[in-house]
Amino acid sequence: MTDERRAPEIEERAALLLTLRQAGVRDLAVLRAIEATPREAFAPYRFRDLANRNLSLPIGCGQTMSRPVELARRLEALRVGRGHRVLEVGAGSGYGAAALAQLAREVVSLERFETLAIEASRRLVSHGVTNAKAIYADGLDPPRDLGRFDRIVVQASVIAAPAALIEMLTPGGLMLFARREHAMAGARAKERLIKVDLIEGGELRETDFGPCRLGPAIPGLAQAL
Repeated sequence: MTDERRAPEIEERAALLLTLRQAGVRDLAVLRAIEATPREAFAPYRFRDLANRNLSLPIGCGQTMSRPVELARRLEALRVGRGHRVLEVGAGSGYGAAALAQLAREVVSLERFETLAIEASRRLVSHGVTNAKAIYADGLDPPRDLGRFDRIVVQASVIAAPAALIEMLTPGGLMLFARREHAMAGARAKERLIKVDLIEGGELRETDFGPCRLGPAIPGLAQAL
């Protein structure tokens, strides 16, 4: 693709980065990761013209791509280093895994919808991402042979930190998830972004990053999709 044809994409990406900065994203590594990961390459074709806007986009199986600002906020809170192994629960389109791959040594992304897992894997390969993979698996009951991880991010909300994931953290590691609070009948449950640090002696320390918006995590593998 010529520079002339790519000019609109470059301008749109620059505008997206400005939006992230205006929203309070300050981590330069995170901003570079977003800049280096073309969201349009992971969005459904019919929505590619909207990919560089701060919008959530439908991706199939009733799932969505988070708004870039929300993803960047989670990446900042995760504090990923170049030597880290990262486990992502909820591969979705593969965009989050691709962005994480810019920051980490290795990324393993789990997806309960087989269709999404296959598509995310193909997108990662076609984008040339060699240190991230998408796997069809239940992220709330992950395969134990995956080993341990320095960082774990759950791209969904849960009532409490999943014990099975806490067990997969390395000493000094941390997990990020959205805690879903109980709601009145008919009302949308409130969610808060929570970071859990595994410190010396196996003690857990929580940090609340405030309100967030993620859909509820569903256990098990999808039966039909």
